[in-house]
Amino acid sequence: MSRLFRVKSWLRPLIKPFLVCALALVLVFSQADGAWAARAGGRIGGGSFRAPRPSYGRTYSAPRSYRGPSRGYYPGGGFGFGFPFMMPLFGFGGGGLFSLLVFFAIASFLVRSFRASGLGDGDMGEVYSANPKVSVARLQVGLLAKARHLQDDLNRLAMSADTSSSAGLTKVLQESTLSLLRHPEYWAYADTDTVATKLMSAEAEFNRLALMERSKFSHEAISNVNNQVSGNNAAALADGNGNEDPGEYIIATLIVATQGKFALPDVQSEQTVRDALNQIGAISSDSLMAVEVLWTPQASGQTLTNDEVIAQYPNLKLV
Repeated sequence: MSRLFRVKSWLRPLIKPFLVCALALVLVFSQADGAWAARAGGRIGGGSFRAPRPSYGRTYSAPRSYRGPSRGYYPGGGFGFGFPFMMPLFGFGGGGLFSLLVFFAIASFLVRSFRASGLGDGDMGEVYSANPKVSVARLQVGLLAKARHLQDDLNRLAMSADTSSSAGLTKVLQESTLSLLRHPEYWAYADTDTVATKLMSAEAEFNRLALMERSKFSHEAISNVNNQVSGNNAAALADGNGNEDPGEYIIATLIVATQGKFALPDVQSEQTVRDALNQIGAISSDSLMAVEVLWTPQASGQTLTNDEVIAQYPNLKLV
């Protein structure tokens, strides 16, 4: 009994500091959860990951042969044009050395022609293979709270864009980059990332980047993906709740998948952000495979606090 009393007396002075620390931790983490609560986001996108089909500028039909008076297509034999020319090479006629030199001259000319047209370095096989090269790139920009026009522009674009066609997705990409390019004075942070992969794994990489950004939203208040529109137009354009603490930033993210080689510059200054936006906006509809345009907060007037940006977007660099 005396031993138990001694133990209790030893613990008694520690109970009060322990309770104080526990209460402080509860208060800190409860405030952090409120400060870092996810906000609603907006989303526009679409596309498909299919192997490109060969396309040619012109179609050619086989030349018509001239049937002369003899039984063959050309006078001098019934085996066609190429055989009489090749006969001297196999010792069936005179002029073997001369014909050999002519043959190599023609072959060399054809090889040079293919290389000059860009088809001799493996490019054609790469483009028309079942698993060509694909680049997946992400550009993220953190804007000051005054850039609420961006929320309005993207909300309107989400309600009206055609995301079922390559041309429509290209327009979405151009309109989004234009909205960002028009107000560089609001750029505060930015980051870029580019992954070179193959078609078979490009969709997984694209989805990984998109899901990583979408998981930071509490929900998607407005969405237009492959022409499937969800969200209310009036709610999308409504101002944020005035009872919220004033924030500082809006985050916009562009994710693209494009055929071939494509790389965004590392963010070092305002100029590199401008270059990256110009590169993404200039992607042609022929090479564009998929697009995701994401922004948060979605509602006009809402913004993210500095703590929210640090907690959810630690990759951003100061412009």
